[in-house]
Amino acid sequence: MRVMKLPKFDLPVLKGLVVIAVVVSLSACSIFRSKHDSLDTMPVDALYNKAHVSLEKSDYAAAGKAYERLIARFPSGEYNEQAQLELAYAQYKANRPDDGLSTVNRFIKTYPTNKHVDYAYYLRGLINFDRTSGAIERLLKRSDQQSRRDQAYNLQAFDDFSELARRFPDSAYTADARQRMIYLRNVLAQYEINVAEFYLRNKAYVASADRAQYVIEHYQQAPQTGDALAILSRSYLSMDQKDQAEQVRKVLALNYPDHPYLDDPKWPHPPSTLRKMVPFSGHH
Repeated sequence: MRVMKLPKFDLPVLKGLVVIAVVVSLSACSIFRSKHDSLDTMPVDALYNKAHVSLEKSDYAAAGKAYERLIARFPSGEYNEQAQLELAYAQYKANRPDDGLSTVNRFIKTYPTNKHVDYAYYLRGLINFDRTSGAIERLLKRSDQQSRRDQAYNLQAFDDFSELARRFPDSAYTADARQRMIYLRNVLAQYEINVAEFYLRNKAYVASADRAQYVIEHYQQAPQTGDALAILSRSYLSMDQKDQAEQVRKVLALNYPDHPYLDDPKWPHPPSTLRKMVPFSGHH
């Protein structure tokens, strides 16, 4: 059998290759070890800075991992408090709303006097606010689609922002929270109008009247109040309660003199079959 000979190196060259191999091997081990062990060995200030830099670079997964390690290794102190708040934000931006809510609620409960607790209330509202719409609605910026979804997150977001405004009326975040509350109020009101119209079309007049009355009582400043009055008037007429219908109609004329129902007693009209076939029209 023929034996294959290995290439022959001069001794100085062979020594050099051995040294290079050892150096490369040690460097690789050092790199892998530093990646694996850095979060477990870094001092608290360096670990926080690492997490914060990742957050600023929008690397929310890396930021979250570093914040979680900091919180586990240093369970108290100023860095821990700030890390919890920033972790909640990283989880929110990473589309982990359940984790974000859990973190921010724990922060509010544990540190109710923290100087940034107003931001925690605001962030809680933001998390629920962004859960009220799906990817298509956000892409198309269709707020009317939100008024056809389940309203649990809208209601919770409204309550979150309301609590912020009540507890911290002078907070830097309160003005934005109030604007979001107005938006949510209108979405909630439109949801009730959609349901009322559905009942009206299906001749469930007591139910349509109840929904319209709810809008009038709870969302008085919403632009949908005029629609609610019109639906209530139509519902009363359909139930042969002409006096009540006329009284509501007068209120509508006084407050919304340009409302289409005043000239068109069959308002609101059901959507056409063609419109129902249009994607994202909101009538499916």
